[in-house]
Amino acid sequence: MAAAEQSRFPRIVRDPRIHGGEPIVRGTRVPVRAIVVSWQVEPDVRAMLEAYPRLSPADVTDALDYYDAHREEIDERIRAQLADA
Repeated sequence: MAAAEQSRFPRIVRDPRIHGGEPIVRGTRVPVRAIVVSWQVEPDVRAMLEAYPRLSPADVTDALDYYDAHREEIDERIRAQLADA
């Protein structure tokens, strides 16, 4: 991820060893796409933190902001995962 991108979304990283390099929350294996799907089902930070106890409110906000800036990429990842299911 480019330096400007990391400063804009400091909690979101890519690691080629985790989920094939898709965007995840730093220090976890939680992909942005999982947060987005959970948010679409239940748009409540408290519920999100119960589902993903390792996340902070700032992690959720950063992931959703990242999604807003990269909607096409994340939506494609969500579609691909649903097709595999």
